[in-house]
Amino acid sequence: MPDLLSYLQDPELVARFQRRCGLFLVEAPHHNQGRRTGNRTRGPPRGRWDHQDNNSNYEYKESGYAADVHSGPQYQVRNWPLHFLFLFSAGLGHEIFYITCLPCIHWNLDPFLCRRLVNVWTLVMYIGQVMKDILKLPRPGSPPVVKLETRVDAEYGLPSTHAMAATAISFTFLLSAPSRIQFQFEVGALIAIILSSLVCLSRLYTGMHSVLDVICGASISAALMLLTYPYWDTFDHFQLTSSASPVLALTLLLFLSYSYPELDHYSTTRGDTTTILGSCAGCSVGYWVNEQLGQTFEPQGMLPVPLPVLTASGLALGTGRFLLGVVALLGTRKIVKTASLGMLYSWYKVPINDDAARRRKEIEVPYKFVTYTSVGLVNSILVNRVFILLRLL
Repeated sequence: MPDLLSYLQDPELVARFQRRCGLFLVEAPHHNQGRRTGNRTRGPPRGRWDHQDNNSNYEYKESGYAADVHSGPQYQVRNWPLHFLFLFSAGLGHEIFYITCLPCIHWNLDPFLCRRLVNVWTLVMYIGQVMKDILKLPRPGSPPVVKLETRVDAEYGLPSTHAMAATAISFTFLLSAPSRIQFQFEVGALIAIILSSLVCLSRLYTGMHSVLDVICGASISAALMLLTYPYWDTFDHFQLTSSASPVLALTLLLFLSYSYPELDHYSTTRGDTTTILGSCAGCSVGYWVNEQLGQTFEPQGMLPVPLPVLTASGLALGTGRFLLGVVALLGTRKIVKTASLGMLYSWYKVPINDDAARRRKEIEVPYKFVTYTSVGLVNSILVNRVFILLRLL
């Protein structure tokens, strides 16, 4: 077993997968030569890359300031369709996907499904992020691996939270949707398998995880779903009807944000986890408010309901809801983030142009939690009511 685990964690296994997919490491004498379009190789941004630490990360320095930005050596792409497919698949685990796709289910399909997905997504992501920072297992080293992403390279590797989220969202939707909408289960299962597999494979292609990281991520997510599935309906009833629900959602999730495991270096995991917990808190409170007001925006009549027929007018209304909703959420995020950072900078007497200060726990946790709690509230309470006023719903 130790030999098998060591083999699955071997970065050379990831590098072989990348080469099979047409992604090759290019040995360059100077890593700061930048991007060379003539031979379609890519390089790191301008600046200086210092030593690689024991988490396979690079320390970037520019003008004497160290930043948590990372890069590996130059690389060459020989299969552009696969390259773009895996980059797109990797994007399904980023914030821009969550702030568009999950609310879109609320606006255009069924708020019940959005609520269920947010709950399970929050659970698996919190456990995955905490496990990363407790186990502290490194990501694949570069070289031999080509690393296509830089933002999260300061994070540890096991388990892959992209794999956890993709597995949780795909199969939670598959298990929850049959009681709400009519569709062919086999087709849904095939789509769930394809989407989750693409996201998992994209983490190997981008060089961000070992095979062991991805297998563990998908397996832990599946185990958590299996353990919690019998209680999904019970929790949903409590979340919507109990007077303790909004208080518990805010206090518990804020406590989990502040009690997140401390590291000896800055990592994006605490901030990302706070973002997830804040979004869940806002949505949870918002859905409780909708239930108390008697306007849940859920499908009426006998369940499961047929899937909406795709017509030109229906497509136009859905597109309008999507665009307006995304603008509302991004606008909320911008306004609340700016206001909360301004208040916290003033409280802690931090210069307003000190961007590094937002990494401090006493600033990062409250500003992210308040910002994304507000985003969750606007998504669950306000947006659909605006749609009704504008006759988009």
